[in-house]
Amino acid sequence: MEQSLNEIFSAKNELVKKGQIVEATEKYFAAHAKTIDFDGTVTHNKSEMVAKMQGFAGAIAKVNGIELHHAALNGDTSFAEFTFDFDMKDGSKILWHEILKTSWENGQIVEEQYFKA
Repeated sequence: MEQSLNEIFSAKNELVKKGQIVEATEKYFAAHAKTIDFDGTVTHNKSEMVAKMQGFAGAIAKVNGIELHHAALNGDTSFAEFTFDFDMKDGSKILWHEILKTSWENGQIVEEQYFKA
C-alpha cells in the first residue's frame, strides 16, 4: 500500500524529532534535491546535503531538545516549525527556532528552505 504524502511528511518529522537528521535526509531527499539555508548556503543535490548533515550531526555533543511546534501540508508543499537546542563539541550552544518549507514530488523532497525565526 502506498503511503500518503501526509504519512511520509509525518514520518520525516518523527525522525527529525529523534535527532535522526542524517537518516531523514538519506530517506526522504530526491537525488536532485536543493536546499537553501537561512544564511544563503545552498546544496544542489542529495549527496551534498547528506555530507552537510553528517558534518553538522558529528559536531553535536548533546541534544538538549528538538520540539515540533506546528506542521502543515498544502498540496505538495509542507511547513514545519521546530526548536532545536544543541550543545556543540566546540563548546558553543545552538538554539534555533526554525521553519522548514519543503516542496515534495512523488513522495520525495525536491527543495527545502530553512527560515530562522
